[in-house]
Order: sequence, then structure tokens, then C-alpha cells
Amino acid sequence: MIRSMTGFASAKGALAPYSWGWELRSVNSKGLDLRLRVPDWISGLEAGLRAQLGRAVQRGSVTLSLRVMREDTGGVMQLNRAALEAVLTALAEVEAEALERGMTLAPSKAADLMSLRGVLETGSDEDDTTTLAKTLLAEAEALIADFLKMRAEEGVALDKILRGQLDQIAVLTDQAAALAEARKDDMAQALKANLARVMDNTDSADPQRVAQELALIAVKADVTEEIDRLRAHIDAAITLLDEAGAVGRKLDFLMQEFNREANTLCSKSQSTDLTAVGLSLKAVIDQMREQVQNVE
Repeated sequence: MIRSMTGFASAKGALAPYSWGWELRSVNSKGLDLRLRVPDWISGLEAGLRAQLGRAVQRGSVTLSLRVMREDTGGVMQLNRAALEAVLTALAEVEAEALERGMTLAPSKAADLMSLRGVLETGSDEDDTTTLAKTLLAEAEALIADFLKMRAEEGVALDKILRGQLDQIAVLTDQAAALAEARKDDMAQALKANLARVMDNTDSADPQRVAQELALIAVKADVTEEIDRLRAHIDAAITLLDEAGAVGRKLDFLMQEFNREANTLCSKSQSTDLTAVGLSLKAVIDQMREQVQNVE
């Protein structure tokens, strides 16, 4: 069963003191384009996620976003000795300058010094992100499963549309075959009349040569091969739709072949009815090709 390249999934999770939100989405692409927006401070996370997505998806422009937030746990207050040293040095210089000018400054209080920015700060040891990374990678499996489920559901709808369009192409191909068969007698009569006209107005023409040229014209107007190939392409497309895995590229190539046969049918038709059927074929093939662009 085919899968669509369009999909979306989201999820939320938490592991104290962290909480996070996921978003995974994809759109059409000629190949596989993975774009990850995840925190770089969580060791091994991005590499692990790329590996998971690479195993799950074969085509599409896939964007994975992860936002991780940390709660304020009210960490232990710590003295920044470097900042305190700088403040005390500056304070000593100020007091010395004041004495030289005959000024007396009020004694400094410890509380005043501690309130200065940078002297007293909240300490937070660097966390080991190994457990967090494992939790996120495990949760990503479920996220990707939901994402693939949506792509599969989209694929079911897409499969129905494509099979319906193949049925239309089959009906039009049968109509083209019937019209081509019905015009044979008319074409034969037209060729005979043209041959007689040429022979009546040309004294030196080689009758055998003229007949060969007219026969060549008849061969060029024969659309039997085009109709046979259209039917073969229909069978090939159905086989691909029944296959498992990524068949989008093969279907896209097959649509080019469908279009080529329809173009040739129109150019060789020599009949307004057959031309009309050929144009209808081209319209359905073009619609089908647009849908095929969504197949993984």
C-alpha cells in the first residue's frame, strides 16, 4: 500500500525538571530532506533522531522541531568570588580617593555588597543529559509511529484516487481502440482514392514507389502500438500501487510514459473523434501526475 509524503504529528512530555513539545511534519520532495531543530546541548539527540527518521521515511521534506524547557528549581545561592574581589577592590579605591579629599564614607554592609549584581548568584551544576536523551529518543518512536500512521491514511485516500484515474484511462483507451478500428476502412478508401488521383495526374511516377509512400503514411497513422503501450502502462501502474514501500519515483516515471503515448495518439489520429479522446486522455493523465507527486 502506498503512503503519502504529507504528514503531521505532535506530542508533549516531561521528565523533571524538564518539559518539552514535539512537532513532526512533511511535504513533497524529490528525495529525502531531513531538517531537525532540536537542542544541541542534549548529547547524541540529533544523531539518534536522524537515524530513526532515516529508517522510517524514504522520501519527503521532513521537519522535526523539539522545544525543551527547564523549570526553575530554586537552586542553591553561591558566592561569585571573582565578582566579590572586583567589588572590594573597587570599593577600596573609592575609599582611598575619598580620604585624600578629606571625605568620610559610611561603612559598607555585607548585605549591600551581596545585593550587587553578580556577587551572589544561583548555582546550578551542569546536568548529565544522558537520561533525558534516552527518554526523548524513546518518545520519538511513538511520535514517528503517529506520523507514519497519518501518511498511511493519506496514502489510502490517494490510492483510491489513482485507481479511479487509471479506470478512466482504461475506458478512454478502449474508446480510442474502437475508434481506430472503425476508421480503418475509411482510411483505406482514402488512400486508394489518393493513389488513383496521383496516378491519373502523373505520367512518369513509378506506381510501386507511390504505393510504398502511401503505405508508409498508413503505418504512421496506425495507433495500435500506442494503445497497446497505454494498456501495458495501466497494468504496470496497478502493480506498483499493490507493492509495499516507496514507489513514487517509479510512478512518476510511468506518468511520463503515459503522457508520451497520449501525445503520439493525438498526433497520429487523423480523426476529430480520436483526437478528442486523446485530449481527454492527456487531461486525466495530467491530473493523475499531480496526485503521483504526493506518493512517497
